[in-house]
Amino acid sequence: MNQPARLRIDKWLFFARVLKSRTLAGKFVAGGNVRVNSEKIDQPSLSVKPGDVLTISLERRILVLRIVACGHRRGPAPEAQALYDDLTPAPSETQKINAVGQREPGAGRPTKRDRRVIDRFLQSDADD
Repeated sequence: MNQPARLRIDKWLFFARVLKSRTLAGKFVAGGNVRVNSEKIDQPSLSVKPGDVLTISLERRILVLRIVACGHRRGPAPEAQALYDDLTPAPSETQKINAVGQREPGAGRPTKRDRRVIDRFLQSDADD
């Protein structure tokens, strides 16, 4: 089956598994969270083609994707990953370091010892 030369941006985001549903993709685009070739868009009906570069601002990160193919269905993850090249820059060292008081996901609640260390650190900042 031949792939189309162009595809609506909301369908492409759905096929590439960037968002869970086409409805969410349409609302996401309409919210102004996507740029196509560095131009902000707000129409889910905009057609994209291979070679376009998408900048997508998700909740906690920014994705930069180059469209390789349009696709014709929402397939398994390997098929979806074949639709784009990920150009997202690696996080810098400052972004890798967690802010004070933030813990690794899944680490559970802080222990009493952890809380004391955090309190000491915050107290030393207040003294400066």
